[in-house]
Amino acid sequence: MNVPATFAYLVASVFFILGLKFLGSPRTARRGNLFGAIGMLLAIIVTLTDQKIIDTTYIIVGLVIGSAAGIIIARTVQMTAMPQMVALLNGLGGGASTLVAYAEYIRMPESPIDVLISIVLSVLIGAVTFTGSLIAWAKLQGVMRGAPILYPYQKQLNGLAVGVMLLLGILFALDPGQWYLLLLVLLLALALGVMTVIPIGGADMPVVISLLNSYSGLAGATTGFVLSNNVLIISGALVGASGLILTSIMCKAMNRSLANVLFAGVGSEIGPANAETVQRTVIRYTPEDAATMLESAQSVIIIPGYGLAVAQAQHVLHELANFLIQRGTQVRYAIHPVAGRMPGHMNVLLAEANVPYDLLLEMDQINDDFQNTDVALVIGANDVVNPAARSKKDSPLYGMPILNVDQARSAIVLKRSLNPGFAGEDNELFYEKKTMMVFGDAKATLTNLVQLVKQ
Repeated sequence: MNVPATFAYLVASVFFILGLKFLGSPRTARRGNLFGAIGMLLAIIVTLTDQKIIDTTYIIVGLVIGSAAGIIIARTVQMTAMPQMVALLNGLGGGASTLVAYAEYIRMPESPIDVLISIVLSVLIGAVTFTGSLIAWAKLQGVMRGAPILYPYQKQLNGLAVGVMLLLGILFALDPGQWYLLLLVLLLALALGVMTVIPIGGADMPVVISLLNSYSGLAGATTGFVLSNNVLIISGALVGASGLILTSIMCKAMNRSLANVLFAGVGSEIGPANAETVQRTVIRYTPEDAATMLESAQSVIIIPGYGLAVAQAQHVLHELANFLIQRGTQVRYAIHPVAGRMPGHMNVLLAEANVPYDLLLEMDQINDDFQNTDVALVIGANDVVNPAARSKKDSPLYGMPILNVDQARSAIVLKRSLNPGFAGEDNELFYEKKTMMVFGDAKATLTNLVQLVKQ
């Protein structure tokens, strides 16, 4: 590789690093996306010129089709489907790494042993990422059941599959002429991706998406070693490391270990919670009651959840918050790290409605303020505000840090029903005397509240 290409790759890598840095804050996230895109465009251009690719017909066709698909997806995918889209993009990244590594083996079957080891790792990690991401998409999309799918000796079979793949990979690296060994690694990795994700419940999807994102980065990095491409190694390592860090943050937010998330099967038994819900009752309040409470409040904390995304009510919520602020009410948003179905889901949702970033506060920043808050307005959130996480040791939520909504002077909860959240645990907050339950579509209820507050 010549010096100008090496320097250009270095510049692209700097753009990737800056992009990740800016993605760390909602205020600068758009700039981070732009920097990442610039870095990737530069890397593509340098690769095409440095490798002296003369006939670029197929590459141009691919760029046109891919760019068109990206624009269409970005403009048409609803916010509720954003987690599914992220899962698919992770899977496509892993699948691309697998295909590139396998193609490189076909092109140069007698490669050095270090390259052969990289090929095995790229095929293995990429294939696991591909099918694992497809299962995550299917669970989020409702194509298959979101609850954990468990069967006897599940962990042992997964461990056996990993051991067999490592053995086959070693034998292949020692004798690359046995092409069928790499094919067996590929097939087992595809199966392992399915087997490792089906036992994970919907409540843990933010962690799974973060982990699969990390896998896609690691697959890209190993493919970079296969191709001796420095920018691919750097960018893949950045994605892999940032994904692991984000996974750790998600696990910390739930006060659970990664092993517990992957193997505990949380959410597989929800019968008792449902039975308790049937036996208990709550007092139904009207939007008029909620509007009266909001109008008299001096401070309001809004807690968004997945139900807000389902109802596509972020814009009308922002309108309600603006009216309250104009009346002199202190309004802030409390963001739980695992609210929604992917990391940062609520931040992205509210950014779409142009909610000021200064009003978005993380759990650690705002949790102590609930006790001095007049009204906590919960919209579509469940597990992240469930007091069972503190009190019920037999609850799947036990130990998970939650937003202290139950410590506010009063709470207004907008929900369609009393159904439990992803963890299947009935929510004690809904039955407290200071909680006003307003049932119905969140968008319709918020629209009604806006009209009432305007009067």
